[in-house]
Amino acid sequence: MNWEAELEELRRREAMARAMGGPDKVKRQHEGGRLTVRERVEKLADRGSFHEVGAIAGRAEYTAKGDLKSFTPSNCVMGRALVDGRPVVVVGDDFTVRGGSADATIREKPIMAERMAAELRLPIIRLIEGSGGGGSVKTIETTGRANLPGGVGGTQLYHQTTANMGLVPVVTLGLGSVAGLGAARLAAAHYSVMTKSSAMFVAGPPVVARLGEKLEKRDLGGWEIQCKAGAVDDAVETEEEAFALARRFLSYLPSSVYDLPPSVRSRDDAARRDEPLISAIPRDPRRAYKMRPIVETLFDKGSFFEMGKWFGRPVITGLARLDGRAVAVLASDPIFHGGSWTADACQKVIRFVDLAETFHLPVVYLMDCPGFAVGLEAEKTATIRWGVRAMAAVNQCRQPWCTVILRNAFGVAGVVHQPAGRFSLRYAWPSARWGSLPLEGGVEAAYAAEVTAAEDREAKVAEIEERLQKLRSPFRTAEAFWVEEIIDPRDSRKLLCEFARLAEPLRAPGAAAFTMRP
Repeated sequence: MNWEAELEELRRREAMARAMGGPDKVKRQHEGGRLTVRERVEKLADRGSFHEVGAIAGRAEYTAKGDLKSFTPSNCVMGRALVDGRPVVVVGDDFTVRGGSADATIREKPIMAERMAAELRLPIIRLIEGSGGGGSVKTIETTGRANLPGGVGGTQLYHQTTANMGLVPVVTLGLGSVAGLGAARLAAAHYSVMTKSSAMFVAGPPVVARLGEKLEKRDLGGWEIQCKAGAVDDAVETEEEAFALARRFLSYLPSSVYDLPPSVRSRDDAARRDEPLISAIPRDPRRAYKMRPIVETLFDKGSFFEMGKWFGRPVITGLARLDGRAVAVLASDPIFHGGSWTADACQKVIRFVDLAETFHLPVVYLMDCPGFAVGLEAEKTATIRWGVRAMAAVNQCRQPWCTVILRNAFGVAGVVHQPAGRFSLRYAWPSARWGSLPLEGGVEAAYAAEVTAAEDREAKVAEIEERLQKLRSPFRTAEAFWVEEIIDPRDSRKLLCEFARLAEPLRAPGAAAFTMRP
């Protein structure tokens, strides 16, 4: 006498669960160019590493004799897996069962996934397709009552979803139509990606149409809209590309706030000197230049991983390595608004610096910021309020910080290039220029009487500017020790790699702050 009959029943139920919504629904998923949730897990995780939890949870029908007649699995698939050899929690929506809606799920499954990540201190990857919220309007009829959002016993998922943002790396992938709570779960991440065939919105076209806006899914919440708005960090053509980005993002981060970012063996010379850097910054301060080639040159080759490329474009953010050590990279982009901080650029800085603070990443800032954006649009978007909030984020950051001033550092935004009130490293290139205001445009205001009285207005302005330019030399500032070091741009990589070595923390994870290695 053994338990083989029960094990056979278990295998039968597991097979029914793997069938998901059935052949027709699976076919429809494939015809839409999308993988099923189980195919997604298989392609994301290391081969054979997925350990599913709650596989046979769902809704069953039984005969009068109590035998199983039919079974519909929960449309939430979750469990543990390895990603590049590292344990993670994976939770995914099954769109083949009621379109990923909460009508067909068991709410304890996604809650357990979030709780598992928090308690085991593991990164969590959410594969999102569907609403995942309180169900559809039809739910009122099927349950006989209306759902109160956040009602009794209904807040645990919301609590854990947001709490995990301060505990473990959270990666979310939008892989189809994502609405309602699904959209919130996609946005509640340190890094989010959507496929370009997907769409994300708080409410879909039918609801929006009742408000007078008739839009198709991608017109309402396609990748161009969401990435430009900053709701999603990146967009790719295929799901496989999304999985690759998730894996790469996690490679720079610790498994939780109780660990340290991983280091790898670098094959790039820490003392490498690149000649093009000496001429990377144009002598004409009005000329823009490309910052990304400079970033690619200074950090370990091929290590720069950009985040949020389409949002807050005067600022570039991403992760990289210096001599194998993970760092957070903040860089100006003079192609957009001359590198001045717009309201959305400030929001981008806030979120990115918070990421560095949460996961103990030293920060490198390659600066060329002529100040906050000015003009009517800047005032209408409350740029100064967002700028002060960005200043607070930087000042509250306790991680080791190194700034390299490449060109501009002006005004209040110029102040926000390192945490105030504590030690950080700072270097300036010979091309650096700074002040309370740029000379260009300010001379005529400051010297109005002298300029007005001149016979040749333009010549007088040029004369004053030439005089002031000599006084504004970075060497004059260095004489007064108002800036610590002016360096040869070709020495920048060596000094940044030294910073990364110095920045290795001397305390156990979870202590109050980092110190610099003497």
